Amino acid sequence: MICWFAGAGVAGVWLIFKSPALDYRLVMVGSVLPLGEAFLGGPRALHTLAGAVAVLLVAVIATRGRRLLRRRLIGLPIGMLMHLVLDGSWTRAELFWWPFFGQGFGDGGLGEWGRPLGVSIVLESAGVAALVWCWRRFVMSDPANRALFLRTGHLNRKVTT
Repeated sequence: MICWFAGAGVAGVWLIFKSPALDYRLVMVGSVLPLGEAFLGGPRALHTLAGAVAVLLVAVIATRGRRLLRRRLIGLPIGMLMHLVLDGSWTRAELFWWPFFGQGFGDGGLGEWGRPLGVSIVLESAGVAALVWCWRRFVMSDPANRALFLRTGHLNRKVTT
């Protein structure tokens, strides 16, 4: 399910914010980061609104007076919020609203791994399509655009207008 979250996360953030100055590498990392909770046996804080907001608050407070660093780091919690939307965590109230609905994270494992195989294949294919769309939309075949993205996470302003 990595392509689904990485591709749809970056494409979704671009379509919402249209900001070439966000660090889209961190958006991508943030959108796949909650998948790491699979090693903990199920969803935890990264699958909650409180977890994403906590990371956002840390990024904002830690970068006070450092606007450029804040702009870079803000991509991580934005990606985490995209993950919550894309995996449907918001449909599990006890998990999404933790700790307000109790101290537990609810029943069940990660929603990402509990889907039928056909649904997973469709979502992963949609993620690959989103990554291909991003590659073409932001002209990543151009070495200069690709180098800018890999170095800074930014998109070339000339191709984003």
